Amino acid sequence: MAAIPLPLTTVDLRPPPYALDALEPHMSKETLEYHWGKHHRAYVENLKNQIKGTELAAQSLEDIVKATYNDGQPTAAFNNAAQAWNHEFFWLSMTPNGGKHPDGDLLSLLNRDFGSFENFVVEFKQAGATQFGSGWAWLSVADGKLVVEMSPNAINPLVFGHIPILVADVWEHAYYLDYQNRRPDYLTTFMNELVSWDAVAKRLQLALQSS
Repeated sequence: MAAIPLPLTTVDLRPPPYALDALEPHMSKETLEYHWGKHHRAYVENLKNQIKGTELAAQSLEDIVKATYNDGQPTAAFNNAAQAWNHEFFWLSMTPNGGKHPDGDLLSLLNRDFGSFENFVVEFKQAGATQFGSGWAWLSVADGKLVVEMSPNAINPLVFGHIPILVADVWEHAYYLDYQNRRPDYLTTFMNELVSWDAVAKRLQLALQSS
């Protein structure tokens, strides 16, 4: 089943678009059971409790993220809203038998903005490896160009007006059961074996259409 390129707009917990053991041996079923089944679930449930009975309850998850970021002064619901969105986006960034090499417009723009696909991979992995503590590595569209970004904790490119098209979760719970403290190994495997370039390409087209 092909990955769906964009997250849910509603505040709900949807399973990844593949079985929890479908990413093995690169990401274990046990990791998905904890990461999706406990961490992601908790963000969604906590957010529902926080926004129940407020005007936020009628908004899309993306709009909740932007509203609760509150121009850099996050409200109490921001962490749960952003983490719910980030995790949904992460699951949809991966696919069984993924990785390898993109093509088409995506490859052309990676070559244009990074010099080569290989240069992009180095920069993306470096962003993930050097993000201090918990956080994320992103490929985003900003001002008509592809850029690599890293962000701490729950922060994501939406709050800066950028359009993310790929993310790697570098919180320890994303990889510790499978890779222990070897974050660079996890990122290499993510790029080589797990990325859904089809999903990234679809997101890119939507981003270019909206810019």
